[in-house]
Amino acid sequence: MLEELKKQVYEANMELPRRGLITYTWGNVSGIDRKTGYFVIKPSGVDYDVLTPDDMVVMDLEGNKIEGKYKPSSDTATHLELYKKYPDIGGIVHTHSPWAQAGRDIPLYGTTHADYFLGSIPCARNLTTEEINEAYEKNTGLVIIETFENRKINPVYTPAVLCQNHGPFAWGKDAAEAVHNAVVLEEVAKMARLTESVNPDVKPAPDNIKEKHFYRKHGANAYYGQN
Repeated sequence: MLEELKKQVYEANMELPRRGLITYTWGNVSGIDRKTGYFVIKPSGVDYDVLTPDDMVVMDLEGNKIEGKYKPSSDTATHLELYKKYPDIGGIVHTHSPWAQAGRDIPLYGTTHADYFLGSIPCARNLTTEEINEAYEKNTGLVIIETFENRKINPVYTPAVLCQNHGPFAWGKDAAEAVHNAVVLEEVAKMARLTESVNPDVKPAPDNIKEKHFYRKHGANAYYGQN
């Protein structure tokens, strides 16, 4: 079932150690097939060195395991909530990368950031004790959604979030794009920190620069690249 999607999700997961975004068994990538409503996700706690496409776990949007010999990622419920809320999301990644975990928004200081994210990358609030004890992973997803809805952030135009005291989630039209965005997120987090260390009084880039760089790669009038 969903053999091609399993291969895609497997390859996206294998990018995480190659890109230095995870260590040991940390992190997970998923991808969804919107026709069936099933998504494929990395199994929990399986070492990347032995992982295969056949090890990927197929889930439905009610949290039921449809196929797979392993338990799904412990973060499955977070992925599930994001897929249910945002139909444009086709792939999701969660990492524990070293720079993108500062517990604050990442301001848009330059054009590299603006090429991928239309504005600051938000940091979601901490979960309450009740939210943690009730359903930690599900409520992590709901708090991410709360952050985007309350702040009126378009998740397609800002495809990433930091979870305070936890780690980032990123997403895209498929699993590969989600990982690509996670790699960029880590780079702009590092660039922001280095920028602030050199110039503690730095201000975010002006809107005209932000919008020019974002919309030349995204939207109806995009002209970057060969498409």
